[in-house]
Parts: sequence; structure tokens; C-alpha cells
Amino acid sequence: MTLGATALAASLALSACGSREASTSNSGSSGSGAAATKTVKIGVIAPVSGDLSALGLGIQHSVELAAKKANESNAVPGWKFEVVTKDDEAKPDVAKNAATAIAADKDVLGVVGTLNSSTSQSVQPVLSTAKIVQISPANTNPSLTRGAKFADAPQRMYPSYFRTCTTDSVQGPFAAKYLLEQGIKQVATIHDKKTYGQGLVEAFTAEFKKGGGTVVAAETINPDDSNYGPVISKIKPSAPKAIYYGGEYPQAGPLSQQAKSAGLAVPVMGGDGIFAADFIKLAGATATGDLATSVGAPTDTLEKGKTFLADYKTAGYKEPSEAYGAYSYDAANVIIEGAKTALKDAKTVEDARAKMADAVGKVAIEGVTGKVEFDEYGDTKTRTLTAYKVEGGKWVAAKTGTA
Repeated sequence: MTLGATALAASLALSACGSREASTSNSGSSGSGAAATKTVKIGVIAPVSGDLSALGLGIQHSVELAAKKANESNAVPGWKFEVVTKDDEAKPDVAKNAATAIAADKDVLGVVGTLNSSTSQSVQPVLSTAKIVQISPANTNPSLTRGAKFADAPQRMYPSYFRTCTTDSVQGPFAAKYLLEQGIKQVATIHDKKTYGQGLVEAFTAEFKKGGGTVVAAETINPDDSNYGPVISKIKPSAPKAIYYGGEYPQAGPLSQQAKSAGLAVPVMGGDGIFAADFIKLAGATATGDLATSVGAPTDTLEKGKTFLADYKTAGYKEPSEAYGAYSYDAANVIIEGAKTALKDAKTVEDARAKMADAVGKVAIEGVTGKVEFDEYGDTKTRTLTAYKVEGGKWVAAKTGTA
């Protein structure tokens, strides 16, 4: 998560039912001045409250921006786009309820989300049954597109599921090769037992060993833990030169800080799940030298990325776009592109749903993150990744490459 430097997003209060819904409408017109007459909705399922809200809100606002731009350009004549957001709180059961509510809305044509691979496992079957296309900007577990036997016998389980980010099968090995290139050959691994974290560590471990590295210790933590002293005590005697962590920044930041305080002064490296400004705030001054990989090239180095960031700033969203903003913007634009075909002769959005999976599968656009198109499993064909290092209190790109 599946997972540039940004500011901390404020947590949102949960409603009595434990979820939050936001709906935005951006009416647009054609060049002739004729107003859009029908409404089509793009759903967003993401954690917009709680520890991971910084990432979730970046996803939400980036989709809102895409809808706004589509309406301004009258991208699909006769239709205006609205965005409806459901808070999944990064919890599978809440995510399932969010998907059920989204599916019941007859005007929803596609969904951008989720952030977490574990929540997507709950969402996929619900949206698939409703024939609603789902495009994740952040899910990285390979099984979501290729099934449980993704390595040896891949099988697509949900033809309506796609993602704009690359997978752990690519990200884990990229991290392993990077550490080996730095001369680090002894690593301790830790993961949070969740789908994303465990999958990332497994992919990393296989490539690290293949490249001649040694995993001197392999441990786990519970996502709700805050004291990592016991696990640090277990791995410290093995003298690792780095810690590879599979999980997200709310745990990774304190883990890094506590490891250094305990005398284990080695870099902590993780995947896109720790690539957030919040990680540095949680880890404190000792975060210097820590590492993360994230999907794609740095947004601010790409021409369309620069335009996206400028438009996002102009739109006035209080929370930053974060690590998955560009991928969410591209995911929303893929839905909008698919809608051009699916809605062409449709009288209602429900009529168009059945055509969307095929339409999206054929989309090939130049997005903010580069060329956006999908393979036969619904995975992005782009395999670009970047390794980042904490320097001077911020994430700095260290290496961008294609796996």
C-alpha cells in the first residue's frame, strides 16, 4: 500500500455510525454553453479519519480535482461528475460496509480505492457483484489481481478490479537490490501481520537472499502495539545492518525511534506505506538515513506532475495530495475515459456499469504518473519505482528505476 514530502493532515471526527461520507459536485459545461444534464458519480473508499487519514484525504481530494477538471472541459457531454467518499477507517469490515453503501447508489459508475490491500479484499467482491469498476491507486499485494497462487498459477478473480500502482512483487525486490547495492548484506525483517506488510516482506526476502544477502532475524508486531522494545531486543543481538519493515508509518516511525534509542543505530527501510511526512515526524531526528520505496518517479520531477501539483494547490485543498495523489488522479481519469464509451448510449448509469470493465481495460492515456494502461490481470504496465532517503528532515529521492 498495497503503499514527496507533505504536511500532517488533521484527523476527522467519526460519526456515530463510525464512518464518514463526503460528496462534492462540480458542474461543468460544453464549449457551446450547454449545461450537463445527468449526474454520474465516482466513489472513493479510503481512510479519511484516523492514523492514515493523511493518505486517505490526499486520495479523496485528487479524485475531486479530476472530477472538477472533467466538468470544466465537458469531458463527457451530457453528464456531470460528482464524487462521493466513504471512510473505511483502514478496517476491512468497515470497508465492506462502505462498498455496500456505494454499490446501492445507482449513480456510481466507478470507485477509486482502497488504500490498504486488506480492505480491498473485502471491497472487491461487493463492487464486482454490482458491476462497478474499482481502481486502486495504492493496493500493492499481488494476490488482488492474480489470485492466491499469483507466482505460479496467476488467475484473475475480479475483471472489474484494476490498479494504477505497481505491486509488492516489484517493490520488494527493488528495495532488496537497493540495499545490496549500498553494501548492506545483513538485514532483520519485521512486519505487522497485515496483507500488505507480510506480502512486502516476503517479496523483499526472496530477492535479498537471491542477491546474496542474509536475513539475520525475522519478527512480527501487532498493528496496535506502541512499545517495540521486545522485538528490538530480539533482533539486536543478530547485528543487522538495516531493518526492513513491512507495514505503515504509524508503527514504522515509533519503531525507528525506539530502535535507535535502544542502540540499534541502523536505517529502517519500508515500502510506500511509510513514505509520508508523518513517518519523519513520528521517528523524530533519528529518522535521518531511513529509507522507503514508493511507486513511480517523484511527482514534482514530471511535467504533468508539476501541473497536477499546481492545480491541486490552486484548488485550495487543506490537506496535501500525499504519496498516492497522482495515482488517484490518474485512476479517476481512467474512470472518466472509460465513461466516454460506457455512457455513450446509456440512459442510466446502471445501464453503463456492465460496459465499464471492458472500456477501462482498453484505456491508454498519458497520465500524471506516465503512461496509464493495464495488462490482462488489471495491473499497470508501468513498473517505475523510486527509493527515498530521509535527509534534512524530509524525503529526498535517492534512485529512480524500472524493475
